[in-house]
Amino acid sequence: MSIEGVVLAAGLSSRAGVYKLTLDVCGKTVIERCIESMYDICSNIIVVGGHNYDLIADILKPYCKVKMVLNENYIEGMFSSVKKGLLQVQGEKFFLTPADYPLIKKETYMEMLSTNKDIIVPIYKDEKGHPVLIKSHLVSDVLFGEYGNLREFIYEHGFSTICTEDQGILMDIDTKEDYIDLVNRIRFY
Repeated sequence: MSIEGVVLAAGLSSRAGVYKLTLDVCGKTVIERCIESMYDICSNIIVVGGHNYDLIADILKPYCKVKMVLNENYIEGMFSSVKKGLLQVQGEKFFLTPADYPLIKKETYMEMLSTNKDIIVPIYKDEKGHPVLIKSHLVSDVLFGEYGNLREFIYEHGFSTICTEDQGILMDIDTKEDYIDLVNRIRFY
């Protein structure tokens, strides 16, 4: 089975006050940590860039499975990047995650693949997180449906959940405080 990853890396990082995808997490950047946890599972990883596109492309050059895609309209928001990434999907299923989730465990990806449903969302202590696993036959519904964002699509189509002990599915970086908290937690993770 062909599994792909779609990583959303086009945003401005405006709430963080610093470009968060290049921040260091134990010797690797946030975006590298995000890519590496899915790397062995995915046949290829589509990274949708926008703001700081060249910087991200340079960081990810060593990762031969990574295909960079430019979203010229990234300022329109994350859903424009979702659509841009989905245009590249060719596998049977794909994981979708924002690039600022550096602590998702490889085991979580494996657990999600063990469930054969159209849309799978991981849960940690009753909270939904990332990545989302979607069967590719739904791509055209996302691209051509009347949805304002991916959440609307997921809720309208229905989804299955899988419980995990991986709190990394909830740990994104929106602010400097989130980053400091994440770096402090990684020692115990």
